[in-house]
Amino acid sequence: MSKSKRIALIAHDNMKPKLIEWCLENREALSHHFLCGTGTTAKLVQEATGLPVQGYRSGPLGGDLQIGAKITEGEIDIVIFLSDPLTAQSHDPDVKALLRIAQVCNIPIANTRATADYIIRSDLFACEETP
Repeated sequence: MSKSKRIALIAHDNMKPKLIEWCLENREALSHHFLCGTGTTAKLVQEATGLPVQGYRSGPLGGDLQIGAKITEGEIDIVIFLSDPLTAQSHDPDVKALLRIAQVCNIPIANTRATADYIIRSDLFACEETP
């Protein structure tokens, strides 16, 4: 893992405002990294922060699977996925596949804002090697 990280940003609909708020608060730190995300999330984060965010398909249209594929190809270092645990998702199998492949590939994944804060504020965030 290089010093510049490749960070996937994903959020369920009810969590998009919280992810945008988190990205705005961490704009400076995120500006030094490659950002990507699922369709609408990537677009909204880019519009709100001015940061470049590579967009993939919307989650329900395969975006979660695209990011999962990038993980298997070694092209994602960190996933920030603010999921909504109280709302059923039509693409839940895709979400589970993404979470599973992140675990299999030992990719840090944050499902809550608190975990995202721990990741971005960790001394390991600036390291070139994964522990």
